Amino acid sequence: MAADTTWVLGHRTANLRDLYTLGRKLGQGQFGTTYLCTEMTTRKAYACKSICKRKLVAKEDLEERRAPPLRYKNVVTIKGAYEDALYVHIVMELCEGGELFDRIIQRGQYSERKAAELTRIIVGVVEACHSLGVMHRDLKPENFLLANKDDDSSLKAIDFGLSVFFKPGTHNFLVIYTPVRH
Repeated sequence: MAADTTWVLGHRTANLRDLYTLGRKLGQGQFGTTYLCTEMTTRKAYACKSICKRKLVAKEDLEERRAPPLRYKNVVTIKGAYEDALYVHIVMELCEGGELFDRIIQRGQYSERKAAELTRIIVGVVEACHSLGVMHRDLKPENFLLANKDDDSSLKAIDFGLSVFFKPGTHNFLVIYTPVRH
């Protein structure tokens, strides 16, 4: 992909490093790495997912990265998107409570009431996405973050990298992936 002719975001953007300072690595995924970042003018902390443009090889990959951000209380909020010659950087709200998966392991178990509350939130995210014609396709406890370290903090869906658009009301085939644990 020629960096000077193909912009994943469809246009040139400001330079991320002129606006934010990147800090420690928060996580690593198939398509990108997430870093702690700080807005220089406000000193406010965010998360920045940097996606290597080389991994976005198909035209569909480029088009799907141009999707508008979802605005829903239990979906992580996107602050901005930036692009340079090698990466697309997505700056989003920082969720300091960690992954739901880690919280489940840490607690050992949830009461039936708390499990129902979390499930209600997850189903609400799915309903909100589907009403907008977006299918997440990678729902798992690792892709839900807790807003902060409090037990009852807000749950936020993340990682829409495998999501696709569909037309609500049509029949779609879903692929269900069940990992094998060894």
